[in-house]
Amino acid sequence: MKPKSKILVIAGSDSSGGAGIQADIKTITALGGYAMTAVTAITTQNTTGVNSVLAIPPKEIEKQILFTCKDIKPEAIKIGMLHSSEVILAVIKALKKVKTKKIILDPVMIAKGGFKLINDKAIEILKEKLIKKVHLITPNIPEAEVLTKTKIRNLEDMINAANILLSLGIKNILIKGGHGKTSTMYDVFLNKKEFNIYKNKRIKTRNTHGTGCTLSSAITTFFACGKNLNKSCELGIKYVNQSIRSNLNYGKGHGPINHLSSIKINRKYR
Repeated sequence: MKPKSKILVIAGSDSSGGAGIQADIKTITALGGYAMTAVTAITTQNTTGVNSVLAIPPKEIEKQILFTCKDIKPEAIKIGMLHSSEVILAVIKALKKVKTKKIILDPVMIAKGGFKLINDKAIEILKEKLIKKVHLITPNIPEAEVLTKTKIRNLEDMINAANILLSLGIKNILIKGGHGKTSTMYDVFLNKKEFNIYKNKRIKTRNTHGTGCTLSSAITTFFACGKNLNKSCELGIKYVNQSIRSNLNYGKGHGPINHLSSIKINRKYR
């Protein structure tokens, strides 16, 4: 099988393999893309939480982006964990030189266990300088609350938050509803011309580590392969739900999802 698209991922690592750049690589590969990376931070974590974060110098992150793209130009770029204002500014500087238009930002702020992955100054720089430059942002409910400075309790609040983000100059917004409490899960997609609510039955499991990273990478892969953004979101959500249903149950905390859910292995291993 030949990869259908080339995608650069700018994100932090996850030593447990369920989230971060490891989840991104698995997702892109499983959906038929070729993944390249620029690592922004090395995290020590497992399914029970994050133990520590080691920052990569901003200049090195910029060099990873530019040197990689100089050789293999990506059709799309997925951005995940950017933990400081210096890192965000370095990424913006590099993106100006790369000139790839299909950029999707997952504004990673808080790990599943509650560990804060970005400081307040960086959040303001993100809002002021980066979110207007990307094609789509994919915040979950807590991240959308931080970005809009509102409280999200229900679907109406999600729609209101999406409109606030649209007013900030963001082209396309997908607010993920995984943190909601209802039996039906809602994901809200919005731009100036389109509005869509993706409805899915909530899957009862604690094994959802890395769903946000996986979804944004899945959307980026479908988008890079030629699907329109709305369809890419729909297919990405289907892939994540399918991967959650496998219920791998690895680890003692929030276990990972099954990134191989889209792959059928025909060969028998003995």
